[in-house]
Amino acid sequence: MDFYAINALRENHAGWSLLRAQNAPLAVSFFMKAFTGPNQRDIGRQELIDHLDDVLFGLREVFGEDKYPRPAGEYLDEWAAPERAWLRKYYVPGQDEPRYDLTASAEDVVRWVESLSGRDFVATQSRLTSIFAVLKALVQQSETDPEVRLAELQRQRDGIDAEMQRIKDGNIRVMTAPEALDHFQQLTTLAKDLLSDFREVEQNFRKLDRQVREQIATWDGTQGELLASIFANQQDISGSLQGRTFQGFWDYLMSPQLRTELRDLLQRATQIDALAKLDNLHAVTNLHQDWLPAVEQTQATVRQLSQQMRRLLDDKVFLENKRIMQLVRSIESGALGTREVPPSGVFMEIAAQSVDVALPFERPLYEPSRRIMVDDVVVAANDAEVDAGALFSQFHVDTERLKSNIDDVLAGAEQATLGDVAAAHPLSQGLAEIVAYYQLATESDWASINPDESQQLSWQLPDGSIREATVEQIIFVRPA
Repeated sequence: MDFYAINALRENHAGWSLLRAQNAPLAVSFFMKAFTGPNQRDIGRQELIDHLDDVLFGLREVFGEDKYPRPAGEYLDEWAAPERAWLRKYYVPGQDEPRYDLTASAEDVVRWVESLSGRDFVATQSRLTSIFAVLKALVQQSETDPEVRLAELQRQRDGIDAEMQRIKDGNIRVMTAPEALDHFQQLTTLAKDLLSDFREVEQNFRKLDRQVREQIATWDGTQGELLASIFANQQDISGSLQGRTFQGFWDYLMSPQLRTELRDLLQRATQIDALAKLDNLHAVTNLHQDWLPAVEQTQATVRQLSQQMRRLLDDKVFLENKRIMQLVRSIESGALGTREVPPSGVFMEIAAQSVDVALPFERPLYEPSRRIMVDDVVVAANDAEVDAGALFSQFHVDTERLKSNIDDVLAGAEQATLGDVAAAHPLSQGLAEIVAYYQLATESDWASINPDESQQLSWQLPDGSIREATVEQIIFVRPA
């Protein structure tokens, strides 16, 4: 970066303007208390005003009533204004109260200010270990020579065998207290950085949403070209490095096995003796619970982008149809006015009437019609033994029963697949019940359909035969 780029950041960047603001200590300390400290997002206006009133009350008792004299709501409106952009103010569908969230630029400032206070313990060994681990994975997973990769795997297996033998001999090496603190501090730092990354990813999706709406509003070409341009932008986002890594994290987080392993590891980490005196130890066990709402909010932004795109295109089609109807009405009214007061002179020229001439020999010769033999013998069918019960054997799939089945399975687990639900509550209505589960998954915000994975479902017919179906994997997650 050169002088001009840095000067442009100084004049236009929201984070830099926060550092230069007169009430920067108030804003940064409040952001720490309300957002980054408890790792909260999507806070209602009244709740945020109550937090800020408590902060202002404490400051006015120390510095006097003239210190920050404005109401808390005015400070929130100022910090969420476009020229500040320290807070993001938005509305959730179906709610009248505005919601607030910290912007990525303001969060960067908060993290930087927190780092200025220094740390009692600086993690160095764990960082070096992480660098070696990442570097080894980069080199080994990029190697194309089979012999080299097999040799590396053999070396790793020899090391594992030697470590197992040392443990069998009673030589067990346990991580020391400084090493445990080192790794724990790096764990908490990476977890906070990950939540901060979600805000930046969501902000990039919102930028795409704004660009798409601006493009639709000013578009002069055909709708086909507009759709092609929009889909190309979406493909660029999903195919970028950030989009692919975010999708990979989402797939990792939605894996039942990996989430169970992560939860077990976090629970075992809280039982380490070297970390027993830490105040924020138990907060580590809720890391995955903090990630789920953040990821869900980012996914909701992507869904909102698709909804906004469809709504704007529908409005554009409506306006075009309205313009066509206006032109048709103007033509009709002009025709009626011309009928009452015809113009002088020649108004319109049409071809004169003419007689169609048909020569006799152009007509085809007579051809007698062919007789078609129709068998009109009606045979009365013997329907005495016809079973009409099939006409009355219709049934209804109770979706409330299916929801209770899902809730019953999720009562003992944080997530479950459709196969887990069917194992606990067997399918009694066959394929119709599976379709109803699909409908519940598409309408729910706490369910996802993974087209890359499949699962086998089976049910028993009244005659005792078994039917099987191979469907896409459906994952139900317990609401937070």
